[in-house]
Amino acid sequence: MRKYDVAVIGGGLSGLTSSIYLAKAGLSVVLLEKANQLGGRSVTVKKNGAMLNLGLHALYKGGAAEEALTELGIPVKGGIVLAKGGLVWNNKLYQLPGNPFAVLTSKLLSASAKLEIVQFVTRLAKIDPKALPPISFREWAEKEINDPMIRHLIYAVCRTNTFVPYPELLLAAPGVRRLQLVFKGNQVIYVDRGWGQLVESLRQEAIRAGVAILYGKHVSEIEHDGRVRQIRFHDGETVEIPYVIVTAGPAETCKIVKNAEHTALKEWRDRAKPIYAACLDVALQKLPYPDDPKRHFTFFLDQPIFVSTPSVISDASEDGSAIIHVCKDIGFGSDNPKNDEGQLERALDFIQPGWRKELVARQFLPKMTVAHDFDSIDRIGKRYGPSVPEVRGLYVAGDWTGQSEVLVDAVFASAKRASEELLREYDKVGGRANGGSGRAV
Repeated sequence: MRKYDVAVIGGGLSGLTSSIYLAKAGLSVVLLEKANQLGGRSVTVKKNGAMLNLGLHALYKGGAAEEALTELGIPVKGGIVLAKGGLVWNNKLYQLPGNPFAVLTSKLLSASAKLEIVQFVTRLAKIDPKALPPISFREWAEKEINDPMIRHLIYAVCRTNTFVPYPELLLAAPGVRRLQLVFKGNQVIYVDRGWGQLVESLRQEAIRAGVAILYGKHVSEIEHDGRVRQIRFHDGETVEIPYVIVTAGPAETCKIVKNAEHTALKEWRDRAKPIYAACLDVALQKLPYPDDPKRHFTFFLDQPIFVSTPSVISDASEDGSAIIHVCKDIGFGSDNPKNDEGQLERALDFIQPGWRKELVARQFLPKMTVAHDFDSIDRIGKRYGPSVPEVRGLYVAGDWTGQSEVLVDAVFASAKRASEELLREYDKVGGRANGGSGRAV
């Protein structure tokens, strides 16, 4: 391998984004992916002509992800999720009308509750999440909402859009920001042809920017003496490198950084709270209820389950298959994957009875990593990265290094932060002095 200014480890969304930012700034960049394809958890799997993501993925307009993609010139093509949908309460399916103020039917809300939800949504739009005190989402909701049924709804919406089923742990600020986007309406995008198409667009842009992409490069150790010196691979090959961005999770990052136990990485790893979801994704020849909008976007108030049919609003498959995602938030994990799978199947039986007769392909993921960490009350005043204080030239990015961003927004925002901080250090020391090619500024 020839020398590069920067090595980015991991070819997922965060790694691709970091590499493009750095290459466009004039640095020579190598992207190292241990698998034979890019994307990580954002790959799209093709089964019997149908295209399935690894669970449900959505992109929010106005978030950090859209901002970064716009800056990098990556177009996002897809369908907007409308406010119309359904909710399940006590084994009954109710319609969600398009007007976000009328979020519950009269059968579930008293007259006083109807008035309260209208007042709540109006008040919600005026809140500055950054100005909220460092309290949990539950504490915030208990103060803001009196009616218990409205609380059920708000907790379900927040759980669905953060994948965190612990309102007592989630910080209020990111939860409130997500609520604002949901109740504003027309803010959620399902990407055409799955997220694999987004990965491919980033790959093409990385190549245009001059990034060298290497597959099958399994890093065994990042060697340093307080300053990054080289990367060692499992096959014994080494490469000298002055700057490295690692986009793996905190546990894997600790494994590949020499003497990580004596750095901040150990604290970050020990403090992280990864969250998971059980996902059942199916492709059908056709939907049993194609014209019933409340079955296309449905969440359960009394179970941590969400059902979505992206093919109704986006170009989700090559062969015209109907794609349905059924997701159960299992938080820190589950002891009974078979029970989870059965629960997801029963939810699909309820929403789309007859789906089994139309089945083209199915995919069950018993423990999908949604995020390696989230903004919890335990992280108040704590910041993960992007630089590792004890190792100059070493940076981290990924969903676990978010700063009030959630899920994919944290992925893109952290990639941009790591790139910007690396560039500041690079310019400060004058790239060439550390083995780099230098860049025009």
